[in-house]
Amino acid sequence: MEVIFSDVVAITDASSVGEARRTGMAAAERLGLDETKAGELALLATELSRNVLIHGGGGEAIILGAKNDDGPVAGILALDKGPGIHDITRALDDGFSTAGTMGAGLGAMKRIASELEIFTSRKGTIVFLELGASKHKQSLQIAGVTVPYKGERFCGDAWAYHRSAQRMMVLLVDGLGHGWEASDAAQEAVRVFHNHVERSPREILSYMHDALKKTRGAAAGISEIRPLDGVVTYAGVGNTVAVVLGEKASRSLVSHNGTLGIASPRIHEFRVEWPSDAILIMHSDGLQSRWDLTSYAGLLTRHAAVIGGVLIRDFRRERDDSSVVVVKSVA
Repeated sequence: MEVIFSDVVAITDASSVGEARRTGMAAAERLGLDETKAGELALLATELSRNVLIHGGGGEAIILGAKNDDGPVAGILALDKGPGIHDITRALDDGFSTAGTMGAGLGAMKRIASELEIFTSRKGTIVFLELGASKHKQSLQIAGVTVPYKGERFCGDAWAYHRSAQRMMVLLVDGLGHGWEASDAAQEAVRVFHNHVERSPREILSYMHDALKKTRGAAAGISEIRPLDGVVTYAGVGNTVAVVLGEKASRSLVSHNGTLGIASPRIHEFRVEWPSDAILIMHSDGLQSRWDLTSYAGLLTRHAAVIGGVLIRDFRRERDDSSVVVVKSVA
């Protein structure tokens, strides 16, 4: 079974930088990275969080981890609402480092990472770094972020995916409430998803409803993307949001009222077109539903993780767990 996690570090002072480094080392251990890769991840977490503190005035460093049949992949999302980077070209020059860093500027980070993207504006800066990206070119790029309610150790939101030659299945689940019991419900939903991933979204949700009766319950949405057929099939129960963005049109996918494990209506599936430029966004009600990504110039051309980072940074509610999954067609 795959492993997916997000570890969030609030960057508020110098001690936060050390916490980000330790979090990176712990993530490397969970992923089974070798000593060299573990050291690189810790270095990147340190430098990015230091940049968030010094140049962004504080923010967050989110350590992302995934381990599946393609092997382990680690990522870091650095989020701030500072003044932005005025000269990205110069910032990416190898050897260029701003005051207060260890000398490993963005140029050096780019050499270490398998992927680096920067999205910056007057609204702030998002830097995404990845280590250990899959060597197999994929037609669908996917990234997800979960953030617990402030002060909670456990996150009641979770996500998972399964990729095969013909389709990608994507789950987003929001355990009722927050804390350990919500997390327990979400992880049970993830387990059921993997056990029945060959079935349809509607069928998987039906199995979840039965399995979650021993928990406090959850809302969940499942998308089945078949890029070669140009269709996406969706089924959802409860307060989860799913939207397919395309150049010509955007489609909202309907989730029915109810709570899996407690009270679920008859579950229906909805099928819509999956165009060649499609982007799927799924999120919990921990994010505001009224967002418009077209107001961010160039954002939709960026990595799925960067798009998710903008949603988490700018549209997160503070009263609940938050999660977002972005799937993007790539050439």
